[in-house]
Amino acid sequence: MGQKVHPFGFRVGVTEAHKSRWYAPKALYAELLVEDFRIREYVDKRLNRTPPFAAVSDIHIERTREELTILLKTARPGLVIGPKGSEIDKLTTDLQALTGRKVQVKIIEIRSPDTDAMLVAEAIGEQMKKRANFRRLLKQRCESAMQAGAKGVRIQVSGRLGGAEMSRKFVTREGSIPLSTLQANVDYALVHSQTSYGTIGVKVWIYKGMYTDAEDEQLDSKAAGARARARGRR
Repeated sequence: MGQKVHPFGFRVGVTEAHKSRWYAPKALYAELLVEDFRIREYVDKRLNRTPPFAAVSDIHIERTREELTILLKTARPGLVIGPKGSEIDKLTTDLQALTGRKVQVKIIEIRSPDTDAMLVAEAIGEQMKKRANFRRLLKQRCESAMQAGAKGVRIQVSGRLGGAEMSRKFVTREGSIPLSTLQANVDYALVHSQTSYGTIGVKVWIYKGMYTDAEDEQLDSKAAGARARARGRR
């Protein structure tokens, strides 16, 4: 068996912040955990799987005693907000009905979609459904990520590639991917593409450089542990 660790889980609490930030007593914990799952599932289905296809790559949830705050990282903030804020108001109302709590939705814009692993994986998955040439597709995605400022990219697809009878694995890489370095900012995503001839798995690793104390593009939040922090060099 391969001894592998999830790149995000490896860094949680060291350089990466938790995606759900709240504390609950033992009696409430399970209920809130399931609620978090339902919120993520609902937001993903509403904004990513149906129009407006708003390219939401990450959902962070924060709770206080009175309020539930949902932070959406999206490459198309205009589609989430809607004309005069109508779409975000509808989303907030629906989430309040789903959870029975006071909800606040905040939008964080992704300035460079080509270096966001989830958005790259989703785009590859969509193209695979349309029977695109996977070799050319992976090469193009690697090149566009490197041009957008990534230090290294690795993309792996596995399944019945090109409709072949036997499933196989195909990997493309450019630059360096230091997976064992906690200080390295490695974005990882896994997407399942449901094609007409079976499910194809798409894995994307994007190395964006080392974390620094002056990290610019972090979540705008005052919650404890919300910011990733650089580890001190000895």
